[in-house]
Amino acid sequence: MTIVRLGYVAMSVHLQNSSPSQTMTFAQFSKLKNREAAIKKLERIAISNLENCLRLLKHNVWNEIHFFRFSSRLIPLANHEELAGWDYMGPLKRSLAEIKDYLGKHTIRVDFHPDHFVLLNSTDVDILKRSIKALQTHAALLKGMGVSLAHRCVMHVGGAYEDKEKALEQFIHNWGFVPSEIQNMIMLENDDTTFTVRDTLYLCEKLNIPIVFDLHHHLANNAGIEWEDNWGRMVGTWSQSSLPMKMHISSPRDDHDFRAHADYVDPSMFMDFLSHIKGSVNQIDCMIEAKKKDDALFRLVEQLKSYKEIEFIDQSSFHIR
Repeated sequence: MTIVRLGYVAMSVHLQNSSPSQTMTFAQFSKLKNREAAIKKLERIAISNLENCLRLLKHNVWNEIHFFRFSSRLIPLANHEELAGWDYMGPLKRSLAEIKDYLGKHTIRVDFHPDHFVLLNSTDVDILKRSIKALQTHAALLKGMGVSLAHRCVMHVGGAYEDKEKALEQFIHNWGFVPSEIQNMIMLENDDTTFTVRDTLYLCEKLNIPIVFDLHHHLANNAGIEWEDNWGRMVGTWSQSSLPMKMHISSPRDDHDFRAHADYVDPSMFMDFLSHIKGSVNQIDCMIEAKKKDDALFRLVEQLKSYKEIEFIDQSSFHIR
């Protein structure tokens, strides 16, 4: 028997006016004649994003959802080169403390998925430095929320740069330049175009990084490899983590746009996966990456109730026998 917990990404379609990803472009920032006023506006946007994060956490507690991914766009222009020296964390302390207090009262697994421009296997030193700086911002937010840094940021391996094997070795080379605190945050995910489960496992096992298995990505990019043949290895990468194993679930939009995420999750596809892995782990946390966010979670829960192998614990968690 395995416990399965469902979560969703960043935003709710049920909670109105709650976006945690409100932003300002640098072009918009530049049009404001008073720089100090422009920075204050950035800070107000970031505070509003954090306030909406707290609203989302309360929404999740009300609906017994224990797994949630924060938006990685909480602080607009946080690491823009033209804003070097801006102490963006200072004005956020109160909002972060409110989230910390709430998380202290409720058990919710939270994490981040940094944007695609965060690349740890780049051969460009400046890109690597900017990527580490972006991850340090994520670390600062987690610290402000009172969240342990261990295994809280899931990333793709990065670019292939026309030589996938060399790109994997570049990741290993660059890893030595990543501060140990940031290394401790990282989980790696197989992607839908380049790095398969086996490629990702190579790095995870070599560098002691947990793998986040994405089933949809595997179906789109597997090089003829069956995920079941590597499941034991994937589970093994979580042996040193205090957190349950994590995976991503989503469904293809259609056969013509297979890599794009559908609005909802195909329950039969998910159940087929669960039937293969039940009993192999005590618990697995499944992050739903669907366009309809929390509504996709709610619909999947209702659909899963018709399966006799499933016994619900609460509104988003269940046993599968």
